[in-house]
Amino acid sequence: MLRDTLLYLAQNNNLREFVISNRATRSVSRRFVAGETLDDAIQATRVLNQRGMHVSLDHLGENVSETREAKAVARDFIVSLDAIKQNSVDANISIKLSAMGLDISQELCEENVCSILKHAQQYPIFVRIDMEASAYTEQTIDITLRMHKQFEHVGTVIQSCLYRSKKDVEQLIAQGVRVRLVKGAYKEPKTVAFQNKSEVDHNYVQLMMMLLLKGNYPAIATHDEAIINATCKYARDHGIGKDAFEFQMLYGIRRNLQEKLVSQGYNMRIYVPYGSQWYPYLMRRMAERPANLVFVMSNALR
Repeated sequence: MLRDTLLYLAQNNNLREFVISNRATRSVSRRFVAGETLDDAIQATRVLNQRGMHVSLDHLGENVSETREAKAVARDFIVSLDAIKQNSVDANISIKLSAMGLDISQELCEENVCSILKHAQQYPIFVRIDMEASAYTEQTIDITLRMHKQFEHVGTVIQSCLYRSKKDVEQLIAQGVRVRLVKGAYKEPKTVAFQNKSEVDHNYVQLMMMLLLKGNYPAIATHDEAIINATCKYARDHGIGKDAFEFQMLYGIRRNLQEKLVSQGYNMRIYVPYGSQWYPYLMRRMAERPANLVFVMSNALR
């Protein structure tokens, strides 16, 4: 019930305006968001690189409704690609199709994605197309597969909460597309998604095994130690080297576990969000992990 409530509040515009204008909550958000500027994100990336971790930068924002704004978002990502190269940091980028104008038209969205991928190709820097709510899943998979025929340096995300994910993983593996595997951070109806954590976790492990065995450098994105241990064991048992995959975690979450895995020789990439549109992202993080909510509330009260 708490998770559902937090996911509902993530879409509440009135609460959003209050939270983003409140000094206490803005300050606390810095635990999970690198800052509001690209410079903030680059500085956070340097620190993580020094700790032996790779980074995926995400300029927060979604559900753009104006063509001019969608084009501006694409330009911002191109600027971030230049900043990664100019600062010689170890990072790639993650983009959301709804921020590229998918709600306006698929043609506009693909035009913006193409401009980013063409720019990234010259460096080259990998670009991850993030997965959003299930209403976008079909288009996201379709666009990723088409883009991958032109640009090898593009991948996407699969959510283990969805019934359809096994089929999607098989299709992506067949085309050699890199996949980040997550559980899913959106409230989804029972018509399309598992509702029980145990079912989501079971499906995650099944998909993880498929990706480790046949995938192209998969990203196992989780903070769940049981699943992390299962991943390590499966890799060992099947002779899969530590360089064949990477773990991914969110900025500011389970820092000790991040460092532990790096010390054991595993590849670790940290998802580093930045920008002014941090409210829905923060709410989804609290919905995923109650400990995050306790942290935010205790610090806001102080």
